[in-house]
Amino acid sequence: LSVFFSPEINDGEGHPSSSHQALKGTSKWATSLENLLEDPEGVKRFREFLKKEFSEENVLFWLACEEFKKTQGKKQMQEKAKEIYMTFLSSKASSQVNVEGQSRLSETILETPHPLMFQKLQDQIFNLMKYDSYSRFLKSDIFLNHKKSEEQEENSPEAQTAAKRASRIYNT
Repeated sequence: LSVFFSPEINDGEGHPSSSHQALKGTSKWATSLENLLEDPEGVKRFREFLKKEFSEENVLFWLACEEFKKTQGKKQMQEKAKEIYMTFLSSKASSQVNVEGQSRLSETILETPHPLMFQKLQDQIFNLMKYDSYSRFLKSDIFLNHKKSEEQEENSPEAQTAAKRASRIYNT
């Protein structure tokens, strides 16, 4: 019976009821950068795109800051803060991000870390991605090809047959 199970709610004529369908995949990514960054697959595709634009460090910095906020314990916070500083913010950083106020940052702030210490810089990078690279991402081949393959999967004969079988079972 599990073969015939369909999580969709049908409207009585075998059509999925749109009011019960949540957005997923590329449809969800296209609604906001926040939604894109909440989806591991979305992050993966966005990183792929940013790598081609030579700005992958932006999303890596944003993700590192999100992770940093969850860090517990002063020692772990100090270590993570230093890692973020050395990787993204120091003048010698390997993946330096371009943020305002960066030159005023010094290693002394790393001694007394707090969860939101990078928030202003993280917000700058988020806005940079949101108003710059995110809109280009939505027009990119990476996004469009992923969207196309999603649509092909949804419209495949197997998916339709399973939905029809399920609607016959549930609408008898």
